[in-house]
Order: sequence, then C-alpha cells, then structure tokens
Amino acid sequence: MISLYRPGDSPLHRAPAGAKLAGLAVLALAISLVARTVPTAAAALVLVCLAFAFGGFGPATWLRQLWAARWIVVLVAATQLVFLTPAEAFANTTRVVSVVMLAGLLTLTTRTSALLEALQRALMPLRHVGVDPWRVGFTLTLTIALVPVVGDFATRIREAQRARGVRLGARSVVTLLVMSLRHADDVADALGARGIG
Repeated sequence: MISLYRPGDSPLHRAPAGAKLAGLAVLALAISLVARTVPTAAAALVLVCLAFAFGGFGPATWLRQLWAARWIVVLVAATQLVFLTPAEAFANTTRVVSVVMLAGLLTLTTRTSALLEALQRALMPLRHVGVDPWRVGFTLTLTIALVPVVGDFATRIREAQRARGVRLGARSVVTLLVMSLRHADDVADALGARGIG
C-alpha cells in the first residue's frame, strides 16, 4: 500500500483517524455548501492553509500539494469556464481544490493502516446489508492514496516534454491515461499476488 504519511507531533497527527475522517467529511460538505462565491471560496482555501499549519506543515508543503493538484485545477477550471461566468468558475474550482487539499492533508497526517481501520469501523453496521467493510475501506483508502501518484505522473510527463522542448497537448492526456492504467494494472497484480481481489 502506498503511504504518504509524514511523521510528526502536531495535534492533527495525534488526533484519532476516525475523528479526522469525520472532520474531512464535515469540512468537505461545508465547503461544498457554503463556498459558492469568490470571497467564501477564497476563505475556504485560507482555511485549508491554516489546517496545514495546524498539522505542522509550512507553506512549502502546502504549495507542493497545490502544485500536485494543478491538473485538477486546469481541468475543472476549463470545463467550468465553458458554462459559467469567471467568478462562478473560480468559486467552483476553488471548492474542489480545497477538498482535494484537505484529503491530501489527511494522508499526510494519518497512517494508511489507521485510515483503513477507521473506515472499517465506520462501515461495520453495513455488514447487515451485505457490505464487506474491509473491502470498501480498503478501496477508499487506496483511492485516496493513489490521487497524488497520478499527480506525480503528470509532473513527470510535463518535465519530460519540457526537456524535449515539446508543448503540452492532447498527447499529454493520453500519456497520463496510459501511465495511470499501467499503474492500476501493477497495483491489481500486487493485490492479486497477496490474495486480495
């Protein structure tokens, strides 16, 4: 399992994984419902920045996470600008980025094993309707952990194209898709070898 956890002694590091998951859910919902204008969306991004500081991370870590999410920014902003005004597109894009950054902060301050255990406990009541808490928790944890991996693939593609003097284009998206699918196959093979499937 890919782990993005960075050891630390901040209040966020010490908080239980379940509480952090619940906090992420509440904050994501609040941001989605409240941050609908430029000022409130900007305030949400500032709140995320403060959350990183609360987790013991400086501006450099925050900026690295934002840089890793730049393709999400470009994709969301471009699609939003087709249908909405610039102000609405900014607010919607900022909301999405804020939630993605919060998820990144969760993975930075929480061990993957602790996240998996917390998700399993939260999903335990669903066993009565045929849901396997371990499989669902594992899938969600793996999904959260793989988001920055795809971001790293995008960075490597851009750096390779820059080294060759090639401009970004549709090929970049295809290359990113191919790399992501290959990685997904590798992960699936690794899980299959461990009897998880």
